[in-house]
Parts: sequence; C-alpha cells; structure tokens
Amino acid sequence: MKRYFVLLMIMTAGMQLFAQEGMVKPPRVDERVELLSIVFRLAGAYEYNDTIYNAYTDQIKTHYEPFKDHPVIEFARQVREYNGIGYDAVMFMAIHLDKDLNPLVSFNDSVPEGRWGKEDAEKFVALLRDFYEKSGSRAFFESNRNLYAQTSDRFLPVYEKLDLQWYKTFYGKEPDEQFIIVNAPGNGVNNYGSQIRLSDDRREVYAIMGLWKTDEKGIPVFPMEQYFSLLVHEFNHSFINHLVDKYRELFEQSGKKMFETVGTMMRNQAYGQWEIMIKESLVRAAVIKYMKDHDFSSTDIANETLAQLSRGFFWTEDLVTELERYAQQRASFATLESYMPQMAKAFEQYAQNIEQYKASFDAKRPKIVSIAEFSNNDQNVDPGTKTITVNFDRPLLGKGYSIGFGQKGTAAYPKIDSINYSSDNTAVIIKVQLEPRREYEMVFMGLAFKSTQGIPMENYTVGFSTF
Repeated sequence: MKRYFVLLMIMTAGMQLFAQEGMVKPPRVDERVELLSIVFRLAGAYEYNDTIYNAYTDQIKTHYEPFKDHPVIEFARQVREYNGIGYDAVMFMAIHLDKDLNPLVSFNDSVPEGRWGKEDAEKFVALLRDFYEKSGSRAFFESNRNLYAQTSDRFLPVYEKLDLQWYKTFYGKEPDEQFIIVNAPGNGVNNYGSQIRLSDDRREVYAIMGLWKTDEKGIPVFPMEQYFSLLVHEFNHSFINHLVDKYRELFEQSGKKMFETVGTMMRNQAYGQWEIMIKESLVRAAVIKYMKDHDFSSTDIANETLAQLSRGFFWTEDLVTELERYAQQRASFATLESYMPQMAKAFEQYAQNIEQYKASFDAKRPKIVSIAEFSNNDQNVDPGTKTITVNFDRPLLGKGYSIGFGQKGTAAYPKIDSINYSSDNTAVIIKVQLEPRREYEMVFMGLAFKSTQGIPMENYTVGFSTF
C-alpha cells in the first residue's frame, strides 16, 4: 500500500510539474536578450554595464571590443539620447525578434515599444543583423552554451517554488499567455517584465531576471529570499499592466497628483510616467498579498512592505488592504478587472493623502544634520582636512556604507582611506586625502545608511571646495 502511495505522490508531482511547464517554461538564457544587452553595453548604457559576473562579462569585452565602432553601436547611442531608449525598452526590442533577428510582428509607433518608433526600430534591426554576422555572435553564444546552462540550472529552485494557481485564483482569469523566465547574465542587476502579442493573438510574458551575486568560484547564485519575490513581481505585471491601460482615464487625475509629490523618486527608478507608477504600485502590493496568502513570515512581509515604502510607494499598506478587500468580495467581483472602478476610487483617496503619506514616512528617515569640519557646500575648506565627520539625527543600523559619485562624477570624488561609524552609530567618520583648489562631491545613499528600524535615508549630496 505504501509503494502505491509513493507512486501516486510521484505521479501527482509529475503532473503538477507538467502543468507548470505548460504555463511557465523552465528558465533559460535567451540569445536575443544577450545580444541586445551586449549592444547597449558597448553603447555605454550604464544599466547594461555591470561586471558582477566578470567570468562572462570579461568574455564579452574580449570578443566584442573590435566591433565597438560598428554602426549599430553609434545608432544605439543616438536612440538612447534622443528617444530615451534604455532599461526595458531594450528588452522589448529583444523579445520582438525571432531567432534570425527579424520582427515577429510588424513594427509600428507603439511596437515593439513606444519609445522606439517604427522608423528607428526598423533601422536598428537592419544594423543589428549586420552586427550579428560581422561580430561572430553565433560562435560567441555557442562557446558559452555550458555557462548558460549552468546559470539556468541554478535558478531552477526559484522557478519550482512559484505557485501559478494563485495568479489564476486571485486575478479571476485563466492565464491566456505563455510565461517565459529568462536568465540574463549579461544584463546587469535589473529585471524586466516585457511582453509581446503575437500575430495569432497569443501573448508571451517574460520575466527577464538579472543577477547581482556570484559564489566563490564566480558562478551566479540566486538566493531564494532575494529572487523569489522578484519573480512573483514580474509575473504580476502581465495581469495588471493591461488593466491600468484599459482604465487609464479612471486613474489619470489621481495618478498625476500623486506623481507631483513622488515623481523624483519614481524617475530615479526609471518610472518616468504616472501610469508606470500606478502599475508598479499595484504589482508591488500584489507581491505582498501573495506572501500573505502563502504564509510568509511576518518579518519577511514587513521587510517587503518597508522596501516599497522606501522606494516612494508610500500608500502600499493601504493598497494591500484594498487588495484584501477585493479578495473578500469575490462573489460580487469575480475578477480584478471588475474591481478596477473601486480600485480607482481608492487611488483618489491616496492622492488626497499623498503629502501626509510622504511626511509620515520622511519623519522616520535618518537625516544628516551637520558636518563637523565644515558646512555643506562650503567653498573655502582647508585642503589639510583629514577627516569628514557626518552627523545624523539618530543612531544608524551601522552595517555597511553607501557613498557614491555625484553629478560631477569620479573626478570630484575624494580619495578615501577609511570609513567608520562612531561608537554610538550617530556619525560616519571618513578619513580623506584632499588637494588644494578642488571641487569635491559625494552622495550618501539609503542603500546602507538606515535607521535601527531599517528605514533608509534619502540620498543626500555633500559638496565642497578647497582653497
């Protein structure tokens, strides 16, 4: 009897895996994604220039350096400058091409993506095909076949944990699209939820996953606690984005009002329009709802919520409550789409309270209150100054440091010998070597500078000049 039970369990698991693969293909590396990432890496797009996976990115540099002057590279620079092509716009182009780099569907002013435009998209693809042949890209990808397989194999545990039935149940619709997970080793740290509607009206939805960590051997690793919520996030986009587009007018007034307050924070995350802000906030709240429905720990849920508040989605907690309200009324609202008018009313309330939301969260952020050795923006600092002591209004968590370049770039960044916290974690002490008659600039960031509750500071620029 036990043998039959075990056999039944194996058969059931196999059926579940089969069903999962029917809805979501196992993770893989996509040569189209890699090729577009390489082109924009060579074009200088900073979001495509990470070197975390240097065992691979060094190969890219060695192989493609002789082709950096190809016309497609210069054209990529041009469309980036004039059309704002970057981030997800690059990936939208990738998934709209077939294996021979021909358009899967006819291009127009909104396909593959509105920033491209039909004429520039067609010109780019023609140049791309020439670049592919002349750069020997086929041989490059073939030589890295084992590396790609190893990368995707390591992502499998994240894929296998995804509960696709939840999407069907929560959104109230059968998935009518194919979900595709792409591991993008040349992509950098960013993740993208791109999609394409094919000529036969089928829809393919992509979760293009970057990477930001390798093991001691330099091979990518995908920590469950970091990647799983991102995967849940990306697939939420396929259920939410088109609803916001369809009901755009209902959200327009409130969306614009909210964007006036949080627009700077949104733009810093490449969310340049209020519509994207609405989509992202719904997606991020839906991730938290997924976590609650799958009994994630209260700590994990609190950390995810804090992460979204820190990004400027100050209404997240109320939005999660609204999603729970929808879930409790499924007899009246069979789908999330049927609930969109009520959701729009909720956003009207968020818009009315947006200043209060922001002020309440900002009050919890640690803030720089002074610099011991001089005043910020001082134009007459002694070049003999050996320390810069930055004082905060409350104790910090005291784990790590996040100080970056400002608008003046690396040339204005001081030579730093060491960084330490004060004994009570209320100050950061930086030992520096300054030069006479120099402008200096550093940006203190909330990536590491957080309160003891884990709330990050807002980015703060420290600037000064020496006499």
